[in-house]
Amino acid sequence: MAALIAENFRFLSLFFKSKDVMIFNGLVALGTVGSEELFSVVAFNCPCSPARNYIYGLAAIGVPALALFLIGVIWNNHTWNLVAECHKRGTKNFSAAATFLLFGSIMGRASVAPITWSVISLLRGEAYICALSEFVKPSSLDKFPAEYGADVLAKFPCRDVPANLTKFRDEVTRRLRYESQLFGWLLIGIVAVLIFLTKCLKHCCSPLSYRQEAYWAQYRSNEDKLFRRTAEVHSRILAAKNVKQFFGFVALDKEEKELVQEFPVEGVQPSPQWNAITGVYIYRENKGFPLYSRLHKWAKGVEGNGPTPEGHELLFLAS
Repeated sequence: MAALIAENFRFLSLFFKSKDVMIFNGLVALGTVGSEELFSVVAFNCPCSPARNYIYGLAAIGVPALALFLIGVIWNNHTWNLVAECHKRGTKNFSAAATFLLFGSIMGRASVAPITWSVISLLRGEAYICALSEFVKPSSLDKFPAEYGADVLAKFPCRDVPANLTKFRDEVTRRLRYESQLFGWLLIGIVAVLIFLTKCLKHCCSPLSYRQEAYWAQYRSNEDKLFRRTAEVHSRILAAKNVKQFFGFVALDKEEKELVQEFPVEGVQPSPQWNAITGVYIYRENKGFPLYSRLHKWAKGVEGNGPTPEGHELLFLAS
């Protein structure tokens, strides 16, 4: 049991694996802040009507956050690697801990933008004030006129109130803005604590040394860049050959002619090879030597994704 627990804890290396991830998350957060500011200035307009304020206020916070979350899931490579893995191989090679933490990695990165949106919305306070102004109890306001009710309170965010209610409007607005900003700061604190705990667990439970983990991150980055660049050149040369075969010639610029002459392309990779390098990768060692990616494993001729007598799987998810 102790060995199983120790093995599963090795999966806790899912967030902020490299500076690239932190920079990307920072850029996402900054972009979200700018979008929220633009939305507040251009689009947000409280209806100041009972029963509508609450729906509109929550929608102004929740709907953009949901959209940003879904966009984050779509843009995450883990999402499509998981889809490919389930389609081609199923989840037989993953334990429950691996599956849970893989989903946690996807959800965590996708949550950067919606959390930022929610925090900025709460700190600004307009949406919160719009949503909850009508629910303020008149009895909590000193000497509030008894003839006014929720319908007037709902108009406080628009400042469309009788002159004798101006001071009450200011008090309600100040009270709700205080609550909104308090929730915003609490959300920031909770997220900061979770990030701190995750990074601590990451460094404590990682089966790799700090230097090897940094090397692995560099390898993945370089492999991805070189693969994309080479795939672009390969596809261009292959397309040129097929166009030439159809028309009898192909119109290439000088750079493309040099590429065709320098890199002869004889054919395309068969589907089994593409399937072998596509999907979720779990860090492995084979006979003591690390395998840093599915492409690396394919190049070394290692079959399968699970532990074998010749190979030891360290159960460490790639970011």
